Amino acid sequence: MKYSCRIYINHQQLMKNFVSTRSFSFGMGTFLFSYLVLSLFILSISAEDIFFLSIDCGSSDSYKDENSIAWTGDDNYVKTGKSHSVQSAKYSVSRVMDTMRVFTFPSKNCYHIDSVKQGQRVLVRASFLYGNYDNKSSPPIFSLYIDGAYWETVRTSMWEVVYHEVVYVLKKDSISVCLWTYPGTNDPFISALEVRGLALYRYVYRNDDEDYPLFLWKRFAFGSNQTVRYPSDPYDRIWTDRDVNYESLIPVSNNNATLTYYVGYGDGPPPAVLKHAVTCAAPPNYMAISIGESFPFNRPAYYIAYFSEVTQLKPNQNRSFRIQIDNGRYSQPILPPYGAYKEQFGYNITFSEKSKIYISPTGDSTLPPLINALEIFSVGKALINGTDDKDVEGLASLQKAFPVLQQWTGDPCLPDLHTWEWVYCDYYNYKPRPRVIELHLGGYGLSGVIPDFSSMDVLYGVDLSHNSLKGPVPDFFTRLRKLRTLDVSYNQLNGSVPASLAYIIDERGNPDLCIEGISCRASCSCRKMNKKTVTVFFGSIIPIIITYIWF
Repeated sequence: MKYSCRIYINHQQLMKNFVSTRSFSFGMGTFLFSYLVLSLFILSISAEDIFFLSIDCGSSDSYKDENSIAWTGDDNYVKTGKSHSVQSAKYSVSRVMDTMRVFTFPSKNCYHIDSVKQGQRVLVRASFLYGNYDNKSSPPIFSLYIDGAYWETVRTSMWEVVYHEVVYVLKKDSISVCLWTYPGTNDPFISALEVRGLALYRYVYRNDDEDYPLFLWKRFAFGSNQTVRYPSDPYDRIWTDRDVNYESLIPVSNNNATLTYYVGYGDGPPPAVLKHAVTCAAPPNYMAISIGESFPFNRPAYYIAYFSEVTQLKPNQNRSFRIQIDNGRYSQPILPPYGAYKEQFGYNITFSEKSKIYISPTGDSTLPPLINALEIFSVGKALINGTDDKDVEGLASLQKAFPVLQQWTGDPCLPDLHTWEWVYCDYYNYKPRPRVIELHLGGYGLSGVIPDFSSMDVLYGVDLSHNSLKGPVPDFFTRLRKLRTLDVSYNQLNGSVPASLAYIIDERGNPDLCIEGISCRASCSCRKMNKKTVTVFFGSIIPIIITYIWF
């Protein structure tokens, strides 16, 4: 992203955009008012019951870092992968980034966090540092998913931390973060995973019934000479001036105004961010923020800009400006307040690689425009609540009974191109939540009895062949009305199979298994006798008969 104060006219057509301004201009007020607002803010944070989880991936330790953030190992959140460390001190950035978890199998590996609540708005951040841990000098590229939805293509770096962040409302009482890679490519890894709870009134993209995930592209703290995060920001957002070109910009600061309590309103930038800004040398120059080629242009854009005056203006001074996206319509005039802030947001925006955000003075402004902070997001599709609960319940029963299946984690059907290997899902006849209609578990090394997974009531086909299953074929299969094929061949099953399953079951290779009315004896007393029982019976009774006849 590049910045310029030069006048620039861009004729790129903007399809549609909307801009609006939210004002949080409370003035300096009296001490009593400030104390009251600060108290309300503290109470509001307590009422939000902020969820704060920091996972050091690949580590088993718990500790606090230099920012007083408490970190925990990842053993309780993931079932696959192996721990590794960056190659040497040459690539060491911090204790958190020195370790990672690397995944080799299966193709989709997931972290599962179940200590959250449905309906809560959260910020989730995943961080990656390759650090040449495998001595291949080949940072991998792989896909990242959140709750079954595509998040980002991760392009890792040899020595720089790469992180991706999303803000969204939970559709269920859990979070699933998954990494996926194509077979034959370098193994994916993750260094850190963080979850921060947010109030529902923060980062509201649109006031309708849908909740759209907001994927962070950039979050800037203009004029700041250091990165701002927790504890300065209680929500641990990372505000940085990285990638800002200050060649044509003038950093300015406000070291006198009291801004502490303003973090409790709107989207809440912290005081450490609002006290710094950038401006131009003199009017009537424009500030132009280039979007660049790295923005995901297949998604709509959403931005929030923050403005706070850095000096108490004299009577003859006026700072007034507007925001414009490319050649779209201007926002209403923005007059940044002193000791407070205004935020201006835009949605339904389509960016191109040539798009720019312009901040230009109004005709009566005596001072050039300024900006303190800016957040730009791409907007994903509305999330759904994952695979149907009935199927999730049934699959959980299978995984509990057969530990070999526990390496498959995350949503079984989502995303639709990366389902669990042994399930087949229907996305078209069951909307909005997919259903599992087939199980393909032939030759998976399953041993033990078949558990009850009757909650999966739309199963069309079940393949359990070529395993080491024992015991009877459960009666619940007769209640699966859509079931058309049931393959249990070449196991160690015994007993009788209900006659209603006779035309859909393949029971070959189970010597002690028979079908009622077909391969089982007709009488009630013999019907449940398997081959072994019959052999024992006749082996005992024949000698008695011979002895009786002989004598």
